[in-house]
Amino acid sequence: MTRSRTGIRAAIRRNITCVLGCAACALICSTLLPSQLLAQDANPPLPDIHKLMMEVQEHQRQLDKVRENYTYTSMQTVQDLDSNGRVTQTKTTENEDFFVNSHVIERTVKKDGKPLDDHESQKETERVTKQVEKAQKTPPGQPLDGEQISISRVLEIMDVRNPRRETYRGRPTILFDFVGRKDAKTHGLAEDASKKLQGTLWVDEAERTVAHLEVAFDDNFHVAGGLVANVQKGSNFRFDQEPVNGEIWLPTGGEGTVQLRVLLVKAVRQHFTEKDYDFKRFRVDAEQQKDAKAVPGKSE
Repeated sequence: MTRSRTGIRAAIRRNITCVLGCAACALICSTLLPSQLLAQDANPPLPDIHKLMMEVQEHQRQLDKVRENYTYTSMQTVQDLDSNGRVTQTKTTENEDFFVNSHVIERTVKKDGKPLDDHESQKETERVTKQVEKAQKTPPGQPLDGEQISISRVLEIMDVRNPRRETYRGRPTILFDFVGRKDAKTHGLAEDASKKLQGTLWVDEAERTVAHLEVAFDDNFHVAGGLVANVQKGSNFRFDQEPVNGEIWLPTGGEGTVQLRVLLVKAVRQHFTEKDYDFKRFRVDAEQQKDAKAVPGKSE
């Protein structure tokens, strides 16, 4: 039995978002680093970008322990666009997000503004329970689904350019541009896609944490040789995160546009946004995690 085009489109959009997440957002490794490590010099020399990003990756382990104590709400909106950019359909999903063994788990609670009915809620509980069990068995740093690409590998594929300082949302940041090397030897979907990407990354200088990312395909990218999909040049994504409760950085939202041709026939244009909010510190025991229910607790 063949899958419907709608199902294929949704799967491809998730894969493209995952590619952007794996390939470029492998650079998005949030971390905690004591602010006293910021140089005392009013204008210290810029750090080596490769070393800077390896520090971000290394300190990710510190952040993972703290993120386990947080939950938040994510509102995701997907708009189908026609060839003129007009919105033809809008779908929204509201999720409760939490972390298990460093992996983010999403539990859908509303679709298009309406709470799930009893049947949908039961199905979602079963799905999330399986995701939690999978997350508990999947080592931190490895993806629950899809491919994985490390920062060190991304840096081998990317050319880093124009490092500089800039104030972003009132905080000093180090930013740099990057572009995939077309001559890089790659293996797998995420690595292949990296060669087609270009963007800019903002790293909070005091916290050694990614504050903002903008990335786009600078060339067409063929999935399965173009038989499944052809991602069009210009498809793009941006990501933001901010400090929460003075102890951790968490995502605050993202936005992107995907243009692709599915099965050599159907042209798909989608604009998607995510807004993250209502951050809460909580505690869960093992059984509560299995049931995917967070219980609010007092801040420590």
